[in-house]
Amino acid sequence: MAEAYFPVGPGLGPEENFLSLEDILMSQEKLPGRVEAALPRLAAVLGKGAAGSKVEIPLWLAKGLYDNKRRILSVELPKIYKEGWRTVFSADANVVDLHKMGPYYYGFGSQLLNFDNPENAEIAQTILQTFIGRFRRIMDSSQNAYNEDTSALVARLDELERALFRAGQKGLNDFQCWEKGQASQITASSLVQNYRKRKFTDVDG
Repeated sequence: MAEAYFPVGPGLGPEENFLSLEDILMSQEKLPGRVEAALPRLAAVLGKGAAGSKVEIPLWLAKGLYDNKRRILSVELPKIYKEGWRTVFSADANVVDLHKMGPYYYGFGSQLLNFDNPENAEIAQTILQTFIGRFRRIMDSSQNAYNEDTSALVARLDELERALFRAGQKGLNDFQCWEKGQASQITASSLVQNYRKRKFTDVDG
């Protein structure tokens, strides 16, 4: 049976994939900033339109308004990407509840690199090292939790990590089925079957 929706993966790095539901949801996450120029026509959207006003706006809107030359909007780092939290991640990234702090930690952090910030290099390095530090534990857990309740473990993971955990679980389940002889049989594709039918029809004709 064909799936009603074929999942589309999120974009890589600072790029977004607007066919991906994950990227659409991630782009709705709020980003703190400051209005640098009066924007009276956007006051209803921003909540405040006067220059100097502090705002929290969706990522997609911040990217649309941000212009380093015109200085319409300045963007501030969410606290989880600031130096204090970067120190925590460098000490032991596994202790952090990423989903509580931000369900799209990796994707949202990569999007922050679109804004000119002197800390971009440190942010990128922390995101990479956090992923490396947590990856092995996530995959080990997915391979050692066959037919077990994993809700408590998964609850602490960012959305990307949850996808990795599900992939690991699926691989384990598929292997267990194969080992027990329950794997589905390999069948010829519909294209091959149709080709054979046409070939037989030509021979009979």
